[in-house]
Amino acid sequence: MNEKIEKALFEARPYVEYFEELKTKVNELYSKASDDKEFKALIEEEISKAKEPFKTDLRIFLQKFEAF
Repeated sequence: MNEKIEKALFEARPYVEYFEELKTKVNELYSKASDDKEFKALIEEEISKAKEPFKTDLRIFLQKFEAF
C-alpha cells in the first residue's frame, strides 16, 4: 500500500496547496490503517473535519489514490 500512497502523493503534488502537511497527515493515517479500505475511510473522516483549503488537498489526494 505504501507504493500506492507515494504515487498518489506524487500525482497530487502540483495541485495541492499544503503538500508537506498533506504528506504528514497521510503518513499518520496510513500508520493507523490496516488496509486500503480502512485508510480510505480515515481519509474521508479527515476530509469531513478539515477546513478549506486543506480539505481540497485531501480530496485531491484521495482522488489520485483511488485511481491506482
